[in-house]
Amino acid sequence: MNIIELEILSDDLAATEKFYKKTLGLTPFFTEKDALFFQVGFTKLIFKKSEGLKPVYHFAIDVPNNRFFDAHHHIREQVGLIPVEGEEIVNFINWDAKSFYFYDNNGNIVEFITRYPNRAYDDEPYSSRSYISISEIGLVTNNVKELADTLAKEEGVPIFKRQPRADAFTASGDDEGLFIIAAKGRDWYPTNVKSQSFRTRVLFMQDGELEHIVR
Repeated sequence: MNIIELEILSDDLAATEKFYKKTLGLTPFFTEKDALFFQVGFTKLIFKKSEGLKPVYHFAIDVPNNRFFDAHHHIREQVGLIPVEGEEIVNFINWDAKSFYFYDNNGNIVEFITRYPNRAYDDEPYSSRSYISISEIGLVTNNVKELADTLAKEEGVPIFKRQPRADAFTASGDDEGLFIIAAKGRDWYPTNVKSQSFRTRVLFMQDGELEHIVR
């Protein structure tokens, strides 16, 4: 699965533009009064203006295998990383992946991840052009099983083979893109931030078909 567009909310677009430029090296390729448009690899990341909602999301950005530690070094110089059991980098053995996490200006839990099964390499020095895509977006629901089953039946998105499904958490998709389905009120890993549902629009490619969901 490939996430082509991700649209989420922000109460403060000016601060978001400043944060993403300074920390991630991203400059909007288009702006409107109520929206910012960033290009993150092949994914368009769109922030739409909200008022007083304090929306918080979890999403992940994929980086090439040989640029993960460069990304880690760069980001940790810009913003404090979220510690996980005293470490900055998490080794997901079952997923054959490594990650690190930080908060953006909105309080979103942003993850940088490299997935070794994808064998993604970049010959160029690390920069914002190193980003492959947004590869994960969290979806919050009162019924994890129902949403995962609906995505499988209606959109063709399978349960992720590397992560057993559970009542409060299920990953749907594959090594290139995932919906992280969380029960409302569950902690967003690796924080104590409780998951809540905020408007999310996703345009994604699954099995050669362009699919679209709004939640």
